[in-house]
Amino acid sequence: MGFDFDSFVDGYVADLSRALASLSKQDLKALYEQVLSVIDGGGTVHFIGNGGSAATPSHSAGDWSKELGLPTLSHVDNISSLTAWANDTSYDNVFAGALSTWAKPGDLVVGYSGSGNSPNVLNGIAKAKELGCLTAAITGDYKSGGGGKLAGMVDVAVVCDTTSMERIEDLQLIINHIVKEAVKADRGLPSHS
Repeated sequence: MGFDFDSFVDGYVADLSRALASLSKQDLKALYEQVLSVIDGGGTVHFIGNGGSAATPSHSAGDWSKELGLPTLSHVDNISSLTAWANDTSYDNVFAGALSTWAKPGDLVVGYSGSGNSPNVLNGIAKAKELGCLTAAITGDYKSGGGGKLAGMVDVAVVCDTTSMERIEDLQLIINHIVKEAVKADRGLPSHS
């Protein structure tokens, strides 16, 4: 029996649709409210993550700074800083090191991690809390981990209800857009839709 492409696509879309429909509106609203708080307080949003969960922070920082007029930093985009912290200390320290320079009380640090167990993201969130920042996570149920250690250490955790890393990463971008568009609607900013 050969590979059934149509069934594969149907299964992928069904799991993605189910996970999207099960996103917690309460958790999404809490993240949206954190962003409004940072805007009102004149703070900055910091994004951290690895791999596919580093691409969405880069995308998000571009969206949020341009469309919301909100200072945003994707700490995966400064390759000189990231590799210096990795080389001179440890890869586990790349985000904690950068945040120790850039983050201030009242800022928001959002950790993206499909598993919720990336040591450098966990260390970054721990540093953010130490610095008096708000913290959030956009994670998933990878390997049935329920958002990993990350979900339990942040102020707000949005946990995507799928064990698929790919679908967690798909949803991370959707969450970025939901929150951004909600803030735009709340503040009467022009929408692209």
